[in-house]
Amino acid sequence: MRYVTIFCILVGSAFSCYWLWANYPELKGYYQDMMNMGKIQTLEVRHSAEHIMDMHRRELLTDSEHTFLEPMLKFYPYLLMEVKYTRGHDRTGEGIILWSMVDGEMVINTSTWEKTHGFLDCINYGADKNDFKVINALATRGGILDREGLTKLLNVENDKLDGWIDSCRKKSLIVQNGNHFRLHLQNPKLQVIPETKLDHWLVTKPNKNAARVAKRYRSAQIEGIAKAAFGNEFAIRKKVEVFLPVYSIVVQNPDGSQMTTYWNALNGKRIDKPYIVE
Repeated sequence: MRYVTIFCILVGSAFSCYWLWANYPELKGYYQDMMNMGKIQTLEVRHSAEHIMDMHRRELLTDSEHTFLEPMLKFYPYLLMEVKYTRGHDRTGEGIILWSMVDGEMVINTSTWEKTHGFLDCINYGADKNDFKVINALATRGGILDREGLTKLLNVENDKLDGWIDSCRKKSLIVQNGNHFRLHLQNPKLQVIPETKLDHWLVTKPNKNAARVAKRYRSAQIEGIAKAAFGNEFAIRKKVEVFLPVYSIVVQNPDGSQMTTYWNALNGKRIDKPYIVE
């Protein structure tokens, strides 16, 4: 009887674990983090903090009374996805996408670190593939269209279009001004090829002294928004988490206050603070 009880407990535990694994994708991420405690995969540090400080000394130190403090290096998580998609009617594109797990935006080019603008809101408000039909239609026309223009562009029945518009409005993705609808974003940048221009190799580095910034978005959220945004022909072949090295360079001011700036260690360029989350 005791063995039957133990067997039932083991079967029940196994089933519970399977159910949690199948229904809570974030558990996979936690498990992978635990299994990869020893190493992280990071984009290469191509610029040292000292080189950046030397190159921008005049910009950061306005006079001899301003001094540099010890810089800090932190690693920001990104999801790297190997993808394929349709380019036109008769071509298939293949490449990779680098997507921030902190600010929710896709990197367009690693040399300039240009990013999209608008996917953050789409993730936060739970945009689905029908929402993106309206969003993408507006984006192709500069972010604003009247009702007639939307109807012609999407070529759907009025009742269906009303439902899509209502969903986008409730999620604060679009707003209505009279007979016109516009994206509820300042300077949206959503009409992009689903591929990051990546000019740098990936390297594996020990995790020994790597200070990692916490993720705000799970890989499942990013995968979902990418599939919704880029259509049915978009497919993700592989995915892996990688990390971007970022320097915090601190200047001590004469009055005792401090000024902190953030710098991409891959391309040596400054990063705006609104996109940095500690």
